[in-house]
Amino acid sequence: MSKPDEKNRPQGENADLVEVARVYGPFEADVIKSFLESNGITSIVSGRAAPFVYPLTVDGLAEFKVLVQKGDQDSAKELLAARPSPDDEEGSEKPD
Repeated sequence: MSKPDEKNRPQGENADLVEVARVYGPFEADVIKSFLESNGITSIVSGRAAPFVYPLTVDGLAEFKVLVQKGDQDSAKELLAARPSPDDEEGSEKPD
């Protein structure tokens, strides 16, 4: 019987990787991966995707996990928590 902490842990050669984000689409996963890597944290995306015939998510089919080395986990989570949300409009001027 496996421990609950080990349920989402990668096996084999990726055993030192831990999940820092879970999203429901490849595009958002790639944005997070690029954001982490631009801050010096190597990451990989693991997930399942059905062909994009129908743009919907059913039972985790388009679920993607962003994984980093265990030693980078805290830094990655801090960066992800501090990143601006898509609704923030930095640099845009509001008309008077």
